[in-house]
Amino acid sequence: MAVDAVPADVRTEPLKGDAAVPAVRATHRTRFFDHKIPSLYAGRYEITTRQTVAGQPTEAALPEQRRRFEVRGARFVIEGTEVHACYPIPGGVGVYSQLLPHITLDTPGLPWNRPLAGQPAPVPWMALCVFREGELPDDPDAIGHVDRCTVDELRAGALTGRPPAITPESLFPDEHDLTCQSILVPAALFRAVAPTPTEMGLLAHIREGGPPDAQRGSDPPPDESALNAVVVANRFPSRQAGMHVAHLLSLDGHEAYLNGQAPPQEGLRVVSLWSWVFETLEDTTIGFGDLVHYLATEGGEVDSPHVPDLLLRRRYDAPASPDPGQRDVARVLDGGGTALPQRLESGERTVAFYRGPLTAEPAPALPAPERARLDSAGEALIYHQRAGVFDTSYAAAFTLGRTLALADAEFRAHLLGYRKAARSAARRLLTHPRLAGRAARDAAAVLGVNLPRRAFDQLLVDGDGIRVRRAMAGAGAAVAAGRRRPPVRHARGAARARPFAELARQRLGDPEVADVLRGAVAAELDPVVAWLDRLRRLEMVPFGHLVPDEAMLPEESLRFCYVDAGWVRAAVDGALSVGVGHTLDSELNDLATAGAAPPGSGVLIRSTLVPNWPKTVITGYRGAAPVEPVRRIVVGTDIWLLLFPGLIDALTLAEPPQGLHFGLGDLETIQLRHLTGDIGSPVEDGDFPDPPGFDRFLRPITGGVGDGVLSLAGSDGSLLPELAAAHGLSTLASCQFALQMIKAPQLQTFERP
Repeated sequence: MAVDAVPADVRTEPLKGDAAVPAVRATHRTRFFDHKIPSLYAGRYEITTRQTVAGQPTEAALPEQRRRFEVRGARFVIEGTEVHACYPIPGGVGVYSQLLPHITLDTPGLPWNRPLAGQPAPVPWMALCVFREGELPDDPDAIGHVDRCTVDELRAGALTGRPPAITPESLFPDEHDLTCQSILVPAALFRAVAPTPTEMGLLAHIREGGPPDAQRGSDPPPDESALNAVVVANRFPSRQAGMHVAHLLSLDGHEAYLNGQAPPQEGLRVVSLWSWVFETLEDTTIGFGDLVHYLATEGGEVDSPHVPDLLLRRRYDAPASPDPGQRDVARVLDGGGTALPQRLESGERTVAFYRGPLTAEPAPALPAPERARLDSAGEALIYHQRAGVFDTSYAAAFTLGRTLALADAEFRAHLLGYRKAARSAARRLLTHPRLAGRAARDAAAVLGVNLPRRAFDQLLVDGDGIRVRRAMAGAGAAVAAGRRRPPVRHARGAARARPFAELARQRLGDPEVADVLRGAVAAELDPVVAWLDRLRRLEMVPFGHLVPDEAMLPEESLRFCYVDAGWVRAAVDGALSVGVGHTLDSELNDLATAGAAPPGSGVLIRSTLVPNWPKTVITGYRGAAPVEPVRRIVVGTDIWLLLFPGLIDALTLAEPPQGLHFGLGDLETIQLRHLTGDIGSPVEDGDFPDPPGFDRFLRPITGGVGDGVLSLAGSDGSLLPELAAAHGLSTLASCQFALQMIKAPQLQTFERP
């Protein structure tokens, strides 16, 4: 079969945004072809062979041979297995007023497998038409109602409307009783929405998908297994909310009405090969691109001289000549803090500074204390002498961690069980310090057994009991004689044995000893560490502790932030302060703090993007390398919280890629794409048309029906001539036209201040 092909490689590129976009790591190549014309159309054929024998005195003619055969193809019905996808998806609900619905078929040559009488070869015999509520008389609610009858009943006019002009000679025997579905299209509606033959050729093409990292610029033969036919509608759904039904119509038998002949007054009975319904919501003219662009600008003003402050902090008017106290307040606010009411232990009410774990600037280094952990909230208070108030950030973190631990009975049980096992193992380890010299796994195994019982068992079996009999005999004589072991007396000035707590602190500070002890109580310690890791990821922290002031995260805003590891550590210390009975318990807490590191940075997004585009692709970048978030959640209904393992340099928001669709951007423009060279890549400053707006390319409304239908070719003000002229061409092929109408997912890049 011959394939006319104009290959075009397509990549998703950003349509908006001034910042540099990180390099794309993988490329999926997609090629478009004009059409696929079969060597033989569907129908009946006869081959006649005539042979003569040359070289004889009289040429002898052999008997004539005739062979009949059939080329089968869909005509009245297509199977569900033929339909690869529809968009909008059947039953879908969304804002579709800027999209051209389309259907993708698995048989690539299906739209061209039979000729359309009176038309050149590339014109398909089917077209996708979109109808709204109140337009089809038999389906006023646009819920997909169709009439069913046999092909013979259809031809005989059993249903209302002029049937297709199909001769009985063109039917196969099994097609006469074949059940098909059809709709009645009023004459005025057909004239308004039916594409012209030239437009039908533009609205159908072949698509070939490519694997990731396919070699761009190469032109291999088409892969038959990766080809699909695509038929695109010529009508936009309504900007008002309502139901729509899309019908893939067979125009076989209605060719005369495509060439200018007026349809009959009773309307046309048209075969519907496939149909589906969808609901469009009211178009508020605010789309994905508008929202992300608003987030990246100062109040949405493109030409605003102010660079938007994308850091998580409250905006304020700074005094011209601040005093020392005001400068302290400014430093707190610039870092992401705020002022909140405070009640002192004495009962007095005052004001205190508070800053959560998410900061606008790196948290200042704290003075190194004698101990790395906190034992009480009071130890974490910071007094601002010039401002005369406390900073309660770390004290609040400690109290929150302690409160969360007390509220979780399962965690408390794991924590107390760990401490009990760890105390026992620590005493054994300090009694037998030589165990610390073993491999951690062997030492942990030894610590897990009852050492005195094990020694007694060994005494019983050594030498067939000789050792135990000798020991018992000697002990009996000593007891009978009244002898006792004299007490150990220390000479004057000799060093006394160190207290157990002091010895434990010294020995547990040894990494080798800590590893041995950690291995001995791993079963009890692991649930504690897992819970604390959740706390480090801020999973249990109320949002009010993260963002204490709503003004720090206003509506339709995006804010970068750092994560204060000191705040997180204070919360962990608060959780581990539960049930501490003595110094050893406090020392054993250090073993539980050896969990995962807290996140390094985060991003907060408060926008209607959250409920309306829940599958937005959000990617953080460190340099050109993408960084996966350790946590991404929705807070409430309109806030995204993303935490990253380190510091990110940029963040991208990309419209959910649901495949290649056709339509307009939010500003009612399309992005021109190169047809030569780097085929498919966006043309710089290639927004079309200028000025924006596609209304001038729509057909005039006649009879009050048919609004939103594109005028592609054949009249003044049509889209095709102007679109071709934008590329310096006189016309475009169907694959080139499809390439220009691609509505690629939009992308916006935000750089960390």
